[in-house]
Amino acid sequence: MGFWALAVSHVAAPAETPAASPPAAASARVETSHGAFVISLRPDIAPRHVRHFVKVARAGGFNGTVFHRIVPRGIIQGGDPLSKDPRKKALYGTGGLGLLKAEFSKEAMARGAVAAVLRPSSPDSAGNQFFICLSDQPSLTGKFTIFGEVESGMEAVDAIGATAVVGDRAAERVVIRSVIILDAVAP
Repeated sequence: MGFWALAVSHVAAPAETPAASPPAAASARVETSHGAFVISLRPDIAPRHVRHFVKVARAGGFNGTVFHRIVPRGIIQGGDPLSKDPRKKALYGTGGLGLLKAEFSKEAMARGAVAAVLRPSSPDSAGNQFFICLSDQPSLTGKFTIFGEVESGMEAVDAIGATAVVGDRAAERVVIRSVIILDAVAP
């Protein structure tokens, strides 16, 4: 399975309202079962994605989700609302998508980049799921919406990336305990 290949049903993305003004810069502290890290959000290149991430975080939508997909030395992927329920493990990677249109940029998909997960061959299918690059991924530049970068705590991200896998699935539950928005963001 490729970086963005997900087995999902194809449902049309809901219509979006145009982004008013970009949200103010913010950071998000992500507390996990493997440590904490801070994401510097990038409203300058992906205002709708930042706004959505902040909204989900403030509502507690990431709390209890897991990093379900790990590509060693590649990426870690999490944020799927279905991953809160261990009984839905077969569906991990399919939930919380189809909510946002792409905001592609020329920003490099470098180590620490935080980007939106997409359905296969569907650039306007982002939503709650995100991935973090464990190493530079130049072949992904311009193909996914980058909406943040890890500003501190990359050792926790690396610890998550070192989790044992079965295929590309984490062999243990790597839980996102909370995502706390640290700076003010326009609603």
